[in-house]
Amino acid sequence: MIRVRELGKRYKRYPNGWARLGEWLSGGRWQPYEARWVLRDISFTVAPGEAVGIVGANGAGKSTLLKILAGTTLPSTGRVEIDGRVAALLELGLGFHAEFSGRQNAVMGCQMLGLPSAAIAALLPAIADFAELGDSMDQPLRSYSTGMQMRLAFSVAAAVRPEVLIVDEALAVGDVYFQHKCMQRIRAYRDQGTTLLFVSHDPVAVKTLCDRAVLLDGGVLLRQGAPDAVLDYYNALIAERENAAGIRQSGAPGATVTRSGSGLARFAAVTLVDAAGRPRQSVQVGESVQIVCAVDFTAAIASPTIGILIRDRLGNDVFGTNTFHLERSPAAVAAGERLEVAFRLHLALGPGSYSISVAAHTGGFHRAASFDWWDRAVVFEVVPGSEAHFVGSAHLPVEVTLARRAAP
Repeated sequence: MIRVRELGKRYKRYPNGWARLGEWLSGGRWQPYEARWVLRDISFTVAPGEAVGIVGANGAGKSTLLKILAGTTLPSTGRVEIDGRVAALLELGLGFHAEFSGRQNAVMGCQMLGLPSAAIAALLPAIADFAELGDSMDQPLRSYSTGMQMRLAFSVAAAVRPEVLIVDEALAVGDVYFQHKCMQRIRAYRDQGTTLLFVSHDPVAVKTLCDRAVLLDGGVLLRQGAPDAVLDYYNALIAERENAAGIRQSGAPGATVTRSGSGLARFAAVTLVDAAGRPRQSVQVGESVQIVCAVDFTAAIASPTIGILIRDRLGNDVFGTNTFHLERSPAAVAAGERLEVAFRLHLALGPGSYSISVAAHTGGFHRAASFDWWDRAVVFEVVPGSEAHFVGSAHLPVEVTLARRAAP
C-alpha cells in the first residue's frame, strides 16, 4: 500500500556560489535563494494490488514524485508511507558502473534490491535470459547502447516480483519487441498482486494497464479517477492551454463526459443512424451506418474541420478521421450557420461497447484551434450477426484455402 500525504518538493535556486556559502555560514539565517516548488500538496492513496498511472506534461513533477516514492529523493514537506518491497525503474543504468560488465552490474543491482548472495546467484541465469544480451553480458557497460542498458536495467528490477513496482518513462527506450516483453512482465506482476505506479505518455498503455490515473500539472494534483476520464481531461487541457477554465466534465463516476473548446463552433447533435436513417444504439458486426453531426457556428470560420473518433470500452482509440484528411472540409462557414456532416462507414468491429467522440477545429488536428471537443457524444453496442465466431475488436475479411499434398 502507498500513502502520500501533503507531499511537497522544493529546490533552491542561488544567484551564485557565494550566496550558497553565505547561507551555510549564517546557519540558515540568511536565505539568498529563490524557492522553486516542483511539487505542492500532493495527496493520494494506492491500494494493495492497484495499478495507477501518473500522467502530465513534461515538467509536471511526475519523475520527481516517483523519485521520492522510490527513496532516491527526500521530500521538503509531507510524508510517504509504503508497505512492501519496492522495485523502481526510473533512470537507465542508475547505480551501474560503466567499467563493470553487464553481469557484474546485474549482481550489484540485485544487491541494492537487498537480495542475498545465494538468491542472486540463482537469479542471474534468468536475468541474462530475459535481457537477451548474449555474450555482451560479460562486456563492459560502456560498450552498451541505450537500449541494451534498458534491457539490463529492467531485467534486474523485475527479476523478482516486488510488492510495489515503480516504472518511469524509461520503457519508451528500446526496440518494440522488448517493450512488448516488458509490458507482458508488468501485466503478469500486476495480475499476481503487485502494486504498480506507472508513468507514461502512451494513453493506450495507461488505459490498458491501470485501474486509475493521476494527472499532475505544474506540480499539483489536478485530477484523479478512471484512466479514460483523466486522459480525456488531459487531452482537453493540452488543447486549452491558454484557457483551462473552458474544460467541462460531467456525469457519474465511470461515465464522465469531457467537453472543451473556444465555442466558435459547437455540436448541437451527434447521432448514429442505420442505412435507413433510423437512430440506433446497437448495431450488428459489419453493419453500414452513418455518424451524423450537426454543428452550429457563432463566428465565420474559413475551412473548418469536423472529426470523429471511435473508442472501445477501455477508452482505447479504434478509428478516427476528419474532413481535413478526407479532403471534404467546406471552404467557409458563416456565423449563425449550421453545418451537417455525415460520415458513412462500415462498422467492422468486434462485439462490445464503443463510444464516439467528435471535434470541430481547423487544420488536421484539434489541438491547433479547437472550437468544440465532445468526448463520448454517443455510446453504442456492437452485437454479433451472422458471421462466423471470432475474437477481438476488429472483424477482418478472411478467406481460407485448403490444399492436400503428399508428405515429403
